[in-house]
Amino acid sequence: MIADAIHNLSDALSLVLAFVARKIAQRPADDTMTFGYGRAEIVAALINYTTLILLGVYLIYEAILRFVTPADVDGWMVVIIAAFALVVDAVTAMLTYALSKQSMNIRAAFLHNVADALGSVAVIVAGTAIILYDWRLIDSAITLLIASYIIWQSVSEIGGAIRSPPDLDTRAILSAIRSVEGVADVHHLHLWQMQEHQPALDGHIVIAQGAWGDADTIKRAVKTALRDGFGLSHITLETECHAHACRDPLEVGHKAVAR
Repeated sequence: MIADAIHNLSDALSLVLAFVARKIAQRPADDTMTFGYGRAEIVAALINYTTLILLGVYLIYEAILRFVTPADVDGWMVVIIAAFALVVDAVTAMLTYALSKQSMNIRAAFLHNVADALGSVAVIVAGTAIILYDWRLIDSAITLLIASYIIWQSVSEIGGAIRSPPDLDTRAILSAIRSVEGVADVHHLHLWQMQEHQPALDGHIVIAQGAWGDADTIKRAVKTALRDGFGLSHITLETECHAHACRDPLEVGHKAVAR
């Protein structure tokens, strides 16, 4: 019951953080944040998932201690409180369902509330087992199940907040750029997430020998290929003449500058 209560508390806090971050993300760009504040939601999601992973580890530690030294549990209190929590979790999940389709943060909050509801069901089962059969160790076993689920869910979702952007294949993008007629090569490619639904790209494209007069047309063709093929809308490209391209460049990223 304590594990489920802590999980419910963490999800309540994650909901507050998610909605605050969503509000911040709607602010327009300014002199300080020239790309805008859209990444606030991604940062909030990363904080939420990291906190949940640490919480799951702590609950596993507590469950193991309870296996070694079992504690008395009031079965009826467990069932009553878990039933109340189940109703709250179900209502909260329904309230966040629509927004969960649009935002990584709200989706995380929705999934957490669904997980809370399932955890409350597990706690009710544990409380019933204690009432009927006096199975005290089932309390620790359920704690392990809840903690394992929290860690599994958080680890599976945190990649979307760490990888930037998570759904784009860098190799496929490089191949698409090189396939545009008039492009001899591409290097110094950077991909990043300006906000959850707006990935950005910048890079250098080398114009093929003899095609410099069509450099602007080639650049437009590359941008069109990236928009149509990968949904990229914020694209910055530097064109380089075949004879004066960067020497020994990195395909992705930049070389570190010696200090």
